[in-house]
Amino acid sequence: MLQRDGDIDEDVSHRIKAGWMKWRQASGVLCDKKVPQKLKGKFYRTAIRPAMLYGAECWPTKRRHVQQLSVAEMRMLRWICGHTRMDRVRNDDIRDRLGIAPIEEKLIQH
Repeated sequence: MLQRDGDIDEDVSHRIKAGWMKWRQASGVLCDKKVPQKLKGKFYRTAIRPAMLYGAECWPTKRRHVQQLSVAEMRMLRWICGHTRMDRVRNDDIRDRLGIAPIEEKLIQH
């Protein structure tokens, strides 16, 4: 989905929305306190992150696109752990609990 000016803003927002749609489909598992956090992280890596990064290998990304993706990802990860921003838990701690690398690294790998 390229715009007339060749930018990818609409595609990035579409991919984030696709990630949230997958999130809603799997929220029963991801929000269940009985499921171990490592398993939730593995599920996130195999189901939700690929939906967000589909087609990213041909994106001419800008810093703000990476920022939008990482903000959406951290909102999902905080929700998985049951934390809010008011709990003041560091992003690195949440990523370590779930065993998830930053989306920026994965975007570079693509």
